[in-house]
Amino acid sequence: MNPARPVDGHQARKRFGQHFLADVSVIEAIVAAIAPRPGQSIVEIGPGLAALTTALLARIEHLHAIEIDRDLAARLRRRWGPQRLSLHEADALAFDFAGLAAQIGAAGADGAAGVTDAGAGAGAGAGAGAGAAPARLRVVGNLPYNISSPLLIHLLSFRGCIIDQHFMLQKEVVDRIVAEPGGADYGRLSVLLQAFYEVESLFVVPPEAFDPPPRVDSAVVRMIVREDPPLADPQPLQQILAAAFAQRRKMLRKTLLPWLAERGVAADDIDATQRAEDLPVALWIDLARRLAASRD
Repeated sequence: MNPARPVDGHQARKRFGQHFLADVSVIEAIVAAIAPRPGQSIVEIGPGLAALTTALLARIEHLHAIEIDRDLAARLRRRWGPQRLSLHEADALAFDFAGLAAQIGAAGADGAAGVTDAGAGAGAGAGAGAGAAPARLRVVGNLPYNISSPLLIHLLSFRGCIIDQHFMLQKEVVDRIVAEPGGADYGRLSVLLQAFYEVESLFVVPPEAFDPPPRVDSAVVRMIVREDPPLADPQPLQQILAAAFAQRRKMLRKTLLPWLAERGVAADDIDATQRAEDLPVALWIDLARRLAASRD
């Protein structure tokens, strides 16, 4: 299939990584996995041609959507009014999900009243009702491959206002998210996300389910925010992982252990002959705690 041809009258744009989901059975499977219920605050990232949007709005009365493409945003506005769809024309990588949660909480349980059809960047929650409890968001979407990892890291900082996330991603990325220690897929992303989410790969989606089709398989992942995360702040863990996985094929005695020693962090219980990919998530979390304690 020619990726440059118009799709439903819209020219798929490479810079936005647009591959539109077109397989009805896949759409139904995603919605079944999300299991949306009335009254929930659901936010779709990148609604595109609205295949998933339409299926979700068949189950719930109102939906929030974040769309960066102006042409697609205009199509969505023409199709649904603000009582059904609150459209935020914005870049998801810079989007203030906490501000949106505060805004929805102030507006009411269904999130429609008082939420404008506009971008919600930094400061979106300004002016929200004082004392109103923020909503808890459920975030979904068919994510462009070129922003998936940065977006997952961005969302990590908003985990306090998110219940769960269901995303279509490149299968390679999903394999990394859910990977177990000891394999080539296990790395920084695996440890970081598993520390703060319960993750599960749900099913694989072939290229022909999209228009235009990508060159690789996709997969749907479920990420449930841990209610009692083992770490309050991901930064120490991110720093340790960056130091350890920068040269992942080297033994820890040449990478992580000297880095920890320079910061006064005891790590005598770590096997110096292991590599970063050998350590389980629980041990990485413990090391992050030690690093945080060394700075107190």
